[in-house]
Amino acid sequence: MVNWATTAFVFPGQGSQSVGMGKELAAAFPIAAQTFQEGDAILETMLSAMMFGGDETHLAQTSNTQPAMYINSIALLRVLQQQDASARPSMVAGHSLGEVTAVTASGSLPFAEGVSLVKQRARLMQLAGEEAKGGMAAILNLDADVLSSVCAQASYQTGKTVVLANDNSPGQIVISGDEEALELAIELAKQAGARRVLRLNVSTANHSPLMKSAEDAFLYYVAHAEFLDSIIPVYANLTAQPIQLADDIRAELGSQLTRQVRWTETIQTMVAAGAQTFVEIGNKDVLSGLIKRIDGTVTTVRVSDIATLEAFLAS
Repeated sequence: MVNWATTAFVFPGQGSQSVGMGKELAAAFPIAAQTFQEGDAILETMLSAMMFGGDETHLAQTSNTQPAMYINSIALLRVLQQQDASARPSMVAGHSLGEVTAVTASGSLPFAEGVSLVKQRARLMQLAGEEAKGGMAAILNLDADVLSSVCAQASYQTGKTVVLANDNSPGQIVISGDEEALELAIELAKQAGARRVLRLNVSTANHSPLMKSAEDAFLYYVAHAEFLDSIIPVYANLTAQPIQLADDIRAELGSQLTRQVRWTETIQTMVAAGAQTFVEIGNKDVLSGLIKRIDGTVTTVRVSDIATLEAFLAS
């Protein structure tokens, strides 16, 4: 029996996508099929067809990935809550793009508004990435202070920008920035003792100053979107603290594109607030792995398809 008072829902962001996600769910549950159809109608494109059986390269484009991840997670959430009406977590959080999903799950942002907002977020970020070429890399087993110095040195030497973007878990920090500065930072990180460096499959320097043009334009859409005070707390990427007021949520999403995701602190704060079980709702299990590295005492559960959904409902 799930103890909802100590259960948190978390939602993944860009990078967890794969062709085929949602197809089985849509075939089995009318509410999921309806969710994908609603998304297609709002986007004015058959994104669901790309998700269910398209090309990985096209799906990996920011303008497609972000709405696909958002819609897929909401479809899973809707099925879960249809199958178990008591499935209401005590708190939610999302990683980067996943924070928009978390805000919808909290009751603050209606689904249709969320699809429209994510569409603009993705479009603007892809445009910013085309204007300022950059990328991201995960650095393993290097302290944040050391890596921060590495980024500062690489930025100084190249005259370009590379920064800490995501503090994902102890031993995994993602850096982001201009391609030239990023490449130098990778080499300097290796020299400083990084155990491993992994280039991420993204063409944009998310959560860095290279997204400033996207953030400036996105603020217009955030300002005109319909937000409500949330029913349950959303733990914010930027502060690792709970927020529920509509204005605070609006400010969080509007400032997120250029600033660091404090995921380690976010999970630690949620655990301190009573979270004992983290349910990752979305494709794959990237966040579950990070959370176990942050706190090995908590339970992580993945809800990504029919099999994992049924297993969770039976628990």
